[in-house]
Amino acid sequence: MERLKVGVICYPSLGGSGVVATELGKMMADKGHEMHYISSGKPFRFLDVHPNIQFHEVKIDGYAVFKYPPFDIALANRIAQVIESEELDLLHVHYAVPHAVSAALGKDMANSDIGIITTLHGTDVTILGHDPGLRNTVRYGIEKSTITTAVSESLRQETLALIGPEKELITIYNFIDEQKYRPVDPGTLKADLGIGIDEKVIIHISNFRKVKRIPDIIDSFSLVRKELDAKLVLVGDGPERMDMEALVVEKNLQEHVIFTGKRDDLPELLAISDVMFHLSEKEAFGLVLLEALACGVPCIATDIGGIPEVIDEGVNGYLVPLGAVQQAADRAIVLLKDEALQKSFKQQAKVTAAEKFHSSTIVDQYEKLYYEVARRR
Repeated sequence: MERLKVGVICYPSLGGSGVVATELGKMMADKGHEMHYISSGKPFRFLDVHPNIQFHEVKIDGYAVFKYPPFDIALANRIAQVIESEELDLLHVHYAVPHAVSAALGKDMANSDIGIITTLHGTDVTILGHDPGLRNTVRYGIEKSTITTAVSESLRQETLALIGPEKELITIYNFIDEQKYRPVDPGTLKADLGIGIDEKVIIHISNFRKVKRIPDIIDSFSLVRKELDAKLVLVGDGPERMDMEALVVEKNLQEHVIFTGKRDDLPELLAISDVMFHLSEKEAFGLVLLEALACGVPCIATDIGGIPEVIDEGVNGYLVPLGAVQQAADRAIVLLKDEALQKSFKQQAKVTAAEKFHSSTIVDQYEKLYYEVARRR
């Protein structure tokens, strides 16, 4: 099929959108498409040089007239330059604000009829879209896009409620790299972390923001500890970490809670884990849940946003209401005490990841959309 030249605009930092944007780009490049990343820094997943991937840096110059450097204008200008210099066929933008807005402006700067696909990942709608000062900006970015996709049906419905039903909006789920996220041998990792061979392990992975409700996880774990010999492994870093470390000390759990910081060996950490806690108050999809399922780790998560589209209640995990600390603990205790049940959940977790969210299916959906948007010119 025809080789396409695709401009990709995404955040370079760690996070679900950055993971999906870079993994998708690498898989599209493997299919022969030319992928041009336009960002302020190289996306963190760019570990290898690929002949079909190019990076175009957005440089932000400071001027005395501006109180803050105008990143969105600099991004739009760079998008316009790349549209012209590389003769792009379409743009794929991750997040409505500021990226879809900058893409629309860059398109006009280049006097181009190029199509724009905008993928909504969550906070651009669930938080910014409900901010009166930004709601119209979000709506503008979506309306200026040729096609908009959402990473879950829940997010799609919330977006339609925000902008109206007349806009073309498609659900395309997130996906992971199955070559990385799969059951692996953790070696001596459990012992290295000071976890006993018979101790159960509950894991949580996040960026330690308030929305992740880590105090709920710690409270729930403290209840599990009353019934089982277990460790809680908290992976990641962020603004809430110091407060969470203090909370652990306050609850006298410091011998049972392990803060690992940011880690690259997530499959190995998941390999030593018996269950994942993910008790967020907002979640458009929950990519970390899919990573856990692919590694055979059942999940206990809140029944909010797109999470029920990933976690099948009583099959590969359990869903609990927001703030239901006791219920989350009860579900974990049942699962951790019943080896046959845990074995079944682990198997179904891997089946869910392989059958519902396999990368080949999701990439094919995006590729079909790429051709559709390119042909509309």
